[in-house]
Amino acid sequence: MTERIKRLRETIIDKREKRAVKDFPYSADLWLGISSLPLRMSKRLSLMLNAQDCVFFEDSYFIPARTTAAPPDILTEGEYNKIKETHSVHELGFMSNVCPDYTELIANGTEAHIRLLDAELISAIGERKDELIAMKESLEAVTAFAAKYKAEAEKNGRTDIAEVLTQIPAKGARNLREALQFFRIIHFSLWCEGDYHNIAGRLDQLFYPYYLADIEAGKLTKAEATELVCDFFLTFNADSLLYPGMQQGDNGQSIMLGGRDENGKDMYNELSEIMLTASLELKLIDPKINLRVDKNTPKERFEFASKLTAVGIGFPQYANDDVVIPALERYGYSKKDAANYVVAACWEFIIPGVCTDIANIDAISLLACTDRAVRGTLLTAESVDDVIKATDREIRRTIDTIVTSHDNMWFRPCPLLSAITRQKDNWGDLRHGLKYNNYGIHGTGIAPAADYLSAVKTLVFDEKKISPEKFIEMMDANYEGYESERNMILRDIPRMGNDSTADDIGAHLLSVFAGALEGKKNERGGIWRAGTASAMYYITHANELGATGDGRKQGEYLPANYSPSLNTKLNGPISLIRSFTKPDTRNAMNGGPLTLEFSPSSVNSDEGIKKLAALVQTYIELGGHQLQLNVIDTKSLIDAQNNPEKYKNLIVRVWGWSGYFVELDKVYQDQIIKRSILGTEQ
Repeated sequence: MTERIKRLRETIIDKREKRAVKDFPYSADLWLGISSLPLRMSKRLSLMLNAQDCVFFEDSYFIPARTTAAPPDILTEGEYNKIKETHSVHELGFMSNVCPDYTELIANGTEAHIRLLDAELISAIGERKDELIAMKESLEAVTAFAAKYKAEAEKNGRTDIAEVLTQIPAKGARNLREALQFFRIIHFSLWCEGDYHNIAGRLDQLFYPYYLADIEAGKLTKAEATELVCDFFLTFNADSLLYPGMQQGDNGQSIMLGGRDENGKDMYNELSEIMLTASLELKLIDPKINLRVDKNTPKERFEFASKLTAVGIGFPQYANDDVVIPALERYGYSKKDAANYVVAACWEFIIPGVCTDIANIDAISLLACTDRAVRGTLLTAESVDDVIKATDREIRRTIDTIVTSHDNMWFRPCPLLSAITRQKDNWGDLRHGLKYNNYGIHGTGIAPAADYLSAVKTLVFDEKKISPEKFIEMMDANYEGYESERNMILRDIPRMGNDSTADDIGAHLLSVFAGALEGKKNERGGIWRAGTASAMYYITHANELGATGDGRKQGEYLPANYSPSLNTKLNGPISLIRSFTKPDTRNAMNGGPLTLEFSPSSVNSDEGIKKLAALVQTYIELGGHQLQLNVIDTKSLIDAQNNPEKYKNLIVRVWGWSGYFVELDKVYQDQIIKRSILGTEQ
């Protein structure tokens, strides 16, 4: 890391901690009087960008920085309530978790896009005309915003920045610095529009032509490019405290590196490596790094990526092209599109430029389904098959309820987001959908549900050590007075994660979950995808349950994503990955990684790095679909809860993103501590 980047990093961290923003200075009356919602959005964006002060970080090549709080909504409270009377609204109603295709805009500039919109407007009528006007006004607002910054840069003696802004965003980028700056302005402006979870996507592919041209022309060295990328990556952290999410850090600033193209060519390039290096040097929560790999990925790449894992920032997250691409094709994505996949805010698989999937629309608690089935049938069941069949029925019934609860979806217009990706057939607002409009459902508690049924099978039916009545009684008692029986469940039965028969039960549950969605269509013409993730539901779904038959007491958390129960005594990491590669995830490819924790001492040497890399490579070779790793120390986490001022920059992987531990709510801190204990015991 250069001295300039060191200084800038400290400045960014300091600003993040002490950042004060002014109130939005304009009244909502300036847009509420406009009847068209798209035009309300473009008016509000224009005012939002105009309200920003021009801030320059002394050591940074990039602008801008956020100086105002979020503006009021484009809807009055009464208008929004009326919409919700007749429509389903996902989260805040924005088209979030969308990855635009930035390629054409960055190559040609906003003025070229505006000319294209003018051509479309000639024949446009009605709502579509308003949408196109709003898109044009949004691009004009971004162009004017950059021009304002250019003038201020000249006044402040930042001629380097002024020169870049003379070219972009009005015209296309000519070199790597201009391309990076163009992206930064657009990314910033999307947040100002009100969009959230703005996915960065395959930046190594987007920027590689600019990098290569600079290198070949002798305008840039690899070391200079690394410094430039470090500077660029720091911009993702400058305003992150202002970005909405479940917790600080849950902001969707996700990057995907590497991967095979539709012909099987490895697209990992020198810029991919530079971006991994930049993340390794900066050690910050943004941008979140994802790495596409496969069975032919060289071990050296796994080892290099494992160095990043070892510093304890929770990435890269791995995705296996050998599994993901064919699975996406089975879902109906074209081969070309499937090969271009990225991840949304956490781990959900989406396609840039052609996809408005809602990949996190809901979640099913597989443990709750199992619990209802066991309690409803165990006393009369003649075999464990009866209980499993009842569980299957409960999963299918719950899925039917979830699917029907998301009819008549409503979305806010998003003119700037829509303007970025030009739809050549029908250029309109993305709220109407794109080529793919699929919905994804998370499946929480796969392992505890499998362990639950394994306990019923082993202790009630096979060995008859616990009667059906007693099994229900001890759960109702929260295992108070049944400590020996609970210990049998925790220690003596086959459990998922230990390469046991419980894995087959888990595989069955996942198959039933995926099968319950097969053939179902949403109202936008898309399919429903099952996934192996949990998101924040490992807390909320746990809070809805009493004690369960896997030995879990009331109040204990579910595991994060596709992972063993938190009270499982594991046999070791190899047994664990064998367990979690047995289920067939091809029909449950909404995303959701096997999530593993390791102690810092296990990776603090070259030998430890190589062992970690070998473990990751083994998981990929066995057909694992997705993997994320956390390197955390239990003692440090506990001390950080009591002395947060000492651990301001302690980073942990939460569920599909990395955040600062001391900024998390205590429930999430406690769950991560429990995971760290499980990891230490491996």
